[in-house]
This record gives sequence, structure tokens and C-alpha cells, in this order.
Amino acid sequence: MATHTTFHDTQRLRQEILRVLDFYYPDCIDTRYGGYIAQLDERDGFVYDGHTKHLVATARAVHNFSVGALLDGPVWCRTAAEHGLSFLSNHQWDAGNGGYDWLLEGRETVDDTRFCYGHAFVVLASARALEAGIPGAEAELERAVETIDRHFWEPEHGMYADRADGKWNEVVPYRGLNANMHTCEAMLVAHEVTGNPDYLDRAYSIAEGIVRDLAAETDGKLWEHYDSNWAHDMAYNEDQPRHQFRPWGYQPGHHLEWSKLLSHLAEFRDEDWVRTSARDLFDHAVEMGWDDENGGFYYTVEADGTPVVADKYGWAVTEGIGAAARLGGTDDEYLDWYDRLWEYARENFVNPKHGNWFERLNRTNDRDDPNRGVAVEPGYHPISNMFAAIDVVSRSG
Repeated sequence: MATHTTFHDTQRLRQEILRVLDFYYPDCIDTRYGGYIAQLDERDGFVYDGHTKHLVATARAVHNFSVGALLDGPVWCRTAAEHGLSFLSNHQWDAGNGGYDWLLEGRETVDDTRFCYGHAFVVLASARALEAGIPGAEAELERAVETIDRHFWEPEHGMYADRADGKWNEVVPYRGLNANMHTCEAMLVAHEVTGNPDYLDRAYSIAEGIVRDLAAETDGKLWEHYDSNWAHDMAYNEDQPRHQFRPWGYQPGHHLEWSKLLSHLAEFRDEDWVRTSARDLFDHAVEMGWDDENGGFYYTVEADGTPVVADKYGWAVTEGIGAAARLGGTDDEYLDWYDRLWEYARENFVNPKHGNWFERLNRTNDRDDPNRGVAVEPGYHPISNMFAAIDVVSRSG
């Protein structure tokens, strides 16, 4: 399989992104309530839930269609991004209390929990929409950043709290890697698009706290869960290893995602620890998380690499592709992993019928259920990482 020539070509990567978008469009456009219908069956594409509006799914779809517009995709990419941003601004925003509601049924709020993770994706979506010239994106970016900074930012730690109730009366004591990782990502993109140094400072502060300081306490590996003083909580959710957002164990996929983010951060803050950590985190992911027998990264593992949940997730493979692409811009040895991961993905995760990516496989790379839920990720991980690869390939000539 000639992956080295295939996926080192910007036009081929662009075609793959547009295939993913084409899988969702036009069925994802909700003409009744506005916004998107994100819950499409991953194998055949039919809608299995036409009512639920999840904040992260909405924001990710705005991001994705904005990427399509930036790549001069079909005209519907721009109109679809406008459609989603309007819903995000007018219906998922709580004008009374401030903040973005987590879950809606149609236009009715059913869960107004304020998640930093969700707000981070609004920052990311509006920044990418601004880059694509989507009307209203600049104002939405400013509102989202102001909200996340006012309610979640903890200057004494240089990182963000995790979640609060809908009226902002109580912030829970839990602190998490995931929310901070995606806030770092969002702030990096916001800086890249606007040039605002404050966004870069936020991204750097998060990376410094999580990767340079906290990971030093766990042999360079990234633990997921902390208490309100940012002390490692090594027992958190030990009885819930399959928790959708906060599972127990080390996540190889998040090591890859941080590797990609640090490689991106190094383009603006070229410090030795940033580049060294980017390589080390990729290497940690491979050493403790790659399944030598079947391929793919285990979802969660113990520190020695013993699988906790041996399922394989498509998002982790895409993050490996994005990280290998960015690392490969300065270190050729990671380009071998870039090709290897593409080969594995095409054999196992890319839907041969539609081009979208399956969410989860079991240890032996079989689909064991339909993978349906409300908190879906409508193509965000493959699109964002192929977009990162396009950035690297286009600059390398």
C-alpha cells in the first residue's frame, strides 16, 4: 500500500476531509430547530436521534465546516458553518446566566452544567470560523474566551477548573487533564488566527503546568485526574474504567494529542522542553499503548502498559497521525509512524463506503456495537488532524 506517496499529498488529504464532511451533509442540517443533527449511524449514515443537541457536537461541527470552507470545499461548507454558529450563539448560549448549555432537546435545555471542556470547543469553533470569515465569529470568540477565563481560570495554578452548575454558584473540586488539553488547543488556534499574545500565554501556561510540572511526578507520563489543589488523584474513577470522559488509567491517545499540541506550541515558543516533551510523549504512547499483535492504541493502560480497557478508538489513531505529521516536520523518524498509522486506519477505522471514521473497535479491531450516543464527535478528530497534516505538508514543499 503506497501510503507514503498518498498521504503526503495535500490534495489527497483535502479529499479525505471533504469525504468526511460529505458523510454528514446535508442530513446533519436541522431545518426544524436549527443547528445540527449529529447523531448519524457510523456505518450507514441514517439519523438515529434527531433532537439532541450536545454542545461539543455543535462546536465541533462548526469547526469542521469552517475547515471545509478554508479548503475551498463546496459552497455548503460555509453555509453549514454559518448555520451552526448561529445556533450556538442564539440557542446554546444562556443569556440569563451566561455560559453555554451542555445539552438541549430541540431548543429546550435539559442540562445546563457548565463544562470547561465544552466552552473550550466553542473557543476553538469560533476561532476557526473567524479564520474562515464566518459572520459573527469574532464576537463569539471574544464572548467564549471572556466566559471561560472569568469562571474557570485559576491564576494561582495557571490552569482551568473543570465544571460548575448552570448559575455558576459552585465549581466542583475535580480538576482534569482533558478540559485543559482542549483549552490549550483552542487557545493555540485562537492565537494563530488572531495573533493575540494573551491566547498564547494561556496555552503555554496550561502546557507548562500539565506537561512540564505535573508529569514530572509520574515519570513523564500524563495522569488524567487531580483534586482542587492539582494534586494527583490516582484513585479517581478506578471503579469506572469505561467512563466516557474521565476513565481511570493512562490514555495513550492523550499522550499523542499532547505531543501534537506541543509540536504546534513550539512554532510560537521554541523552547527545548517543549520539543523534547513532544517527542517523549509520542514515544510513551507507543511504548505503553501500541498493540504489537493487532495494531492500534489501547484506550487506557496502567503505567507499565498493561491494558485496562483494550478497546481501540479512532480518535487516538487520528491524534497519532496529527502528532507524527507535526513531529515529522523536523524529525523524519516519525514519518514512518505517520505512514504506519494511516495504513492501520484505512484497514480498520475508515468506513470504506462513506469515508467517515468508526468510533471504537475491540481489541482485535472488530466493531462490537453500533457506537451510538448523544455525545458524538461528528468527524472532528480526523478532520482536525488531517488539517494539521496539510499544514505541515504544504510548508515542507
